[in-house]
Amino acid sequence: METPSWLDSELYPFRSRFIEVPDARLHYIDEGEGPTLLLIHGNPTWSFLYRDVIRQLSTEFRCIAIDLPGFGLSATGDGRIFDPADHACSVAELIEQLDIRDYVLVAHDWGGPIGLAAALEAPERLAGLALGNTWAWPVADDPHFSRFSSFMGGPIGRFGARTINFIINAMLPAGHRRRRLSVTELRHYRAPMTTPRRRAATSRFATAIVSATPFLQQLEARLPEIVDRPALLLWADGDIAFRTKELDRWRSLLSQLRVIPLAGVGHFSPSDAPSEFSSGIR
Repeated sequence: METPSWLDSELYPFRSRFIEVPDARLHYIDEGEGPTLLLIHGNPTWSFLYRDVIRQLSTEFRCIAIDLPGFGLSATGDGRIFDPADHACSVAELIEQLDIRDYVLVAHDWGGPIGLAAALEAPERLAGLALGNTWAWPVADDPHFSRFSSFMGGPIGRFGARTINFIINAMLPAGHRRRRLSVTELRHYRAPMTTPRRRAATSRFATAIVSATPFLQQLEARLPEIVDRPALLLWADGDIAFRTKELDRWRSLLSQLRVIPLAGVGHFSPSDAPSEFSSGIR
């Protein structure tokens, strides 16, 4: 997928770049100079989520933001839908091919476990963490998560994702508390998901909240390898997905953690409060 006609260069004024990894062609942007930030999005977004953060931080940092396979402008071989472990392998391959070193991982939602798993493939390259609302451990036994996974990743949720782009049309607006997404912004989230096959990738992530338990178990077991890295948690307290319970879990896991609360901010914090998100990283 090349740069499409629907992409507004004022909203997303970045040069598109592509790299081949196994079973996928990854789209990424590489803006600015300075210490390197590697930005990984979650479900159901793409690098567009970080557009305002990149505008603000690229004056001081090198910002590399990718689209996971099947999201944004990235494509998969034969329309394959990736599981979290597959996504992590793709990110790890990109890190190696671009020879990214001494980087800070900036990750949100599913970008957290995926980015962390990728980082653990070459932990010597990782300088630090700047995480939004995310997690890195199994949650299948927590009804708060398992019920969501069962509904959104079950037959009704999968049907809604394929036919009416339900996860994007419902969850994205609900995940913004400080501001309302514009019609144009929503169009930029909908546009990459033009086919039922592409849309199915969003419900696969919902299913994976439970089905990817082995992946999450392995990730949790390896976290001690990077707990000594400086870590920042930009925690949106208006999130309906992640609660104080998850915040406390992060505090117990990361010995070098600093928490910056984002008061009244919804789940999609890089878009809902980009200035505060960016200031925290600075």
